[in-house]
Amino acid sequence: MAVKVFLSVLSKSQQTMLKIRYLTAVLAFGILALAAGCSPSISSNATSISAQSGAAQPRENQAENIASQPISKTEPVNQVLSPENPDSVTNKKIQEYVNKLAAQGFPKEKQGVWIEANKVLLANHQGTVPLPAASVTKAATTLAALQTFGPEHQFVTLIGATGPIENGVLKGDLVIQGGEDPFFVWEEAVALGNTLNQLGIKRVTGNLVIAGNFYMNFEPNPQTSGNFLKEGLNSKEWPAEAEDQYLTLPQGTPRPEVAIDGSVQVVSSPPESVKPLVRHLSFPVAELLKKMNMYSNNLMAEMLADSAGGAKVVAQKAAEAAGVPAQEIQLINGSGLGEENRISPRAAVGMFQAIERYLQPYQMTIADVFAIAGKDLGVLEVRKIPAYTVLKTGTLDRVSSLAGAMPTQKLGSVWVAIMNGGENQDEFRNQQEVLLNRLLIDWGAVQSPPAELTPNPNKTKTSSNEVVK
Repeated sequence: MAVKVFLSVLSKSQQTMLKIRYLTAVLAFGILALAAGCSPSISSNATSISAQSGAAQPRENQAENIASQPISKTEPVNQVLSPENPDSVTNKKIQEYVNKLAAQGFPKEKQGVWIEANKVLLANHQGTVPLPAASVTKAATTLAALQTFGPEHQFVTLIGATGPIENGVLKGDLVIQGGEDPFFVWEEAVALGNTLNQLGIKRVTGNLVIAGNFYMNFEPNPQTSGNFLKEGLNSKEWPAEAEDQYLTLPQGTPRPEVAIDGSVQVVSSPPESVKPLVRHLSFPVAELLKKMNMYSNNLMAEMLADSAGGAKVVAQKAAEAAGVPAQEIQLINGSGLGEENRISPRAAVGMFQAIERYLQPYQMTIADVFAIAGKDLGVLEVRKIPAYTVLKTGTLDRVSSLAGAMPTQKLGSVWVAIMNGGENQDEFRNQQEVLLNRLLIDWGAVQSPPAELTPNPNKTKTSSNEVVK
């Protein structure tokens, strides 16, 4: 029944295309079976469709037969839809959308739209043309980070000492070996300071030594990050921002006191004499990505993209996983800052679908790494996007974009990407929202999120400190 409803919104050309795909699969199956020395076993419905292929039968009847066949859910990872023959009804609405923007002075060649559902193309306007994507670029970073580390990986920051601890005093240096944690913030420093207090350390006679890639408060400069940490470990030196963040912690959280006599020193490698004290584990990668995407944090995106190999590697991995030609994903960084970051609408959809496939074995969904409209905090709070839509938005001076999945009653999850170019982000956002809600009238709004767009509550973890014994 669900497939019949889906077929009812397709154009005749799409119905015919589905039929051809099905007949091709039946023929291939028959050839393989004959090669194996046996007769193929084909269902009565399949035989009926095959027999009708040469008859002058109305396409509506053919589509009805096709609708009785299940749609495969085991599509090859690199399968990508052709930009030809979109659904005429939906595509007409997209052309009206583009024409309205053109009438306002926004050139059609700077606009891109790609919409599909159940492996059928519903709309395409310059869908294979790479356009400035703004923070939709973070979808590529998300995909590459998941492929590189996995959703459950935690970055490790090692904390050690170069001397003994006597009567509350560390007689030596406190050494930090950075592990590329992109979300080591004031709260992490507070927790680490309290852990050091529990180990009996209230004062350090030496320096705070920083080695490796240590970031704090999204600051990539290790010297600056070290200065932040020195303040964060000692509540008597907290700036106003640290005090504000402390007030968001559970009531009764201790105020750490780890006074460091020396200065912050950045070294290329940790001292050989360092002895481990604490292992700080970051939030899992999936949770880090969720935070990055909810708030569209550019600095986190840059750090994670660098950890995954840099912009070129991210683009390559994303294109391969999305199944699109390499030219459809062109990146200069992992955040989307700069119009040189160009992604085709088709590639944006393909990346979201690749992320969905990747997360399935972990019992996770794209909602575990992207924001949910109407539910999550962050950049989507002010947007009038249909409820339970999971997506990433992006904005630059002359760019407004979005990509993700919108749940519907008739079609299930509809995958959509919109790239708008021109100097009126407010109007672009407004028209994007009008378009999505207009499409939802035809396809039906859901009353609750479907399973494929619901995060797994059992996968949520926090950062932590483990004392090295």
